[in-house]
Amino acid sequence: MTDLRQALRATPAVREFTDEPVSRDTVAAILDTARFAPSGGNRQAWRVVLVEDPATKAALRDLYLPGWYDYLAMGAAGLVAWSPLADREQEAKAKEAAPEIAARAAAGPGGMAEHLERVPVLLAVFADLGSLAAVDRDLDRYTLVGGASVYPFVWSILLAAGEHGLGGVITTMLTAREAQVRDLLGAPASMALAAMVALGHPVRRPTKLRRRPVPEFATVDRVDGVPLEPR
Repeated sequence: MTDLRQALRATPAVREFTDEPVSRDTVAAILDTARFAPSGGNRQAWRVVLVEDPATKAALRDLYLPGWYDYLAMGAAGLVAWSPLADREQEAKAKEAAPEIAARAAAGPGGMAEHLERVPVLLAVFADLGSLAAVDRDLDRYTLVGGASVYPFVWSILLAAGEHGLGGVITTMLTAREAQVRDLLGAPASMALAAMVALGHPVRRPTKLRRRPVPEFATVDRVDGVPLEPR
């Protein structure tokens, strides 16, 4: 149990990787562990594509970058990018700065986004929409619940990768270009792109993760109830 606690408290988002390759056997072993994640009705509504082809990786990079620069521009303007409650006019205004951010990135060394084709392991995780019990489907708000049958699996991939000395990050940036990604990877329209998982040997692994303490997000009996404090 100590090892589990450590894994849960020390699995950071890693976006910088060495050039050391990761074998298919390792990827298969990671997925072999992650597949035991819970899902609604045990339907396991996920489908994974390991992207190895350099041209396909480069195409994914090119699809990724415009959204990435929009994301950075909205963040620089103090917005939560693509929040379901966002002011669309404020977002549009903020995104006007995206080309300048892209130009600065092109002039520099770039990060994971600019070099997505170099990431040792890229896993596209699709969700089979026909297998999801999305009980909030008909509510008059953004739908969320269906992800509960897929994202535990995605998180388990990161946890399982740690056992092999790997780190990684879950990114949903490419979902904005879902139709193009589906075409690129041969996925039918009945599948939604839930996430892209990047894995590799970390250049560095953060050890001090910053998270809010429990009383700041947990209360008793009501959302406006007393903070949940240890006794």
